[in-house]
Amino acid sequence: MNSLALVNARTRQAYNLAAQRYHDLFHNAMSEKEYDRDLLDRFACGLGGESLVCDAGCGPSAQIGRYLFDKGIPVIGVDISDECVRLARRHIPGMKFRKADIGRMPFAADVFDGVIAYYSIIDTPKRRVGRIFREFRRVLRPGGRLLVAVKAGVGEGFQPELLGIETPIWFALFTEEEIAGYFAGAGFRLEFLEKRDPYGFEIKVERIFAIGEKR
Repeated sequence: MNSLALVNARTRQAYNLAAQRYHDLFHNAMSEKEYDRDLLDRFACGLGGESLVCDAGCGPSAQIGRYLFDKGIPVIGVDISDECVRLARRHIPGMKFRKADIGRMPFAADVFDGVIAYYSIIDTPKRRVGRIFREFRRVLRPGGRLLVAVKAGVGEGFQPELLGIETPIWFALFTEEEIAGYFAGAGFRLEFLEKRDPYGFEIKVERIFAIGEKR
């Protein structure tokens, strides 16, 4: 098993084990995050019922995709974890979901008007993240937009637990310069890049948010 396959296998295993706990903790998180809601509103400006958005790495609650879905925008959630997809389908029966690796998604080119990757690239080794950005670009229509959220910092590697559950999972922190570089390297025009402090109820790490347009 190569290194990326090992990382993906452990990510799938970790989220299969932690999916219910993740849902219990975070399914209502958007109601407490005004900054994030405003950012998603900005991202969704111009999107409507004829658009299509991919929530890449949606998790068991798909709370990010659901925020747009509840506004009448069609959303497809994608996650590598069987249990995350199962729970998401149960909790949001009207939304569509696919089990897949976000670095190799089961969609034709130029399908989506928007892709959201909310803390979903953090479980991939940085040397492989450029490939994920190129995949996001492939599935986006010309003029389509990509929104990425990560935790700020330096370093990466396997961590021993996820949400208090003993299971190895890869975790990477990013700088603003790294995120800007991924957008540029994949052929996106970066239109927004900003850092925010964590909310009081979040892990005490700054967040980085970026939006880019497929050129």
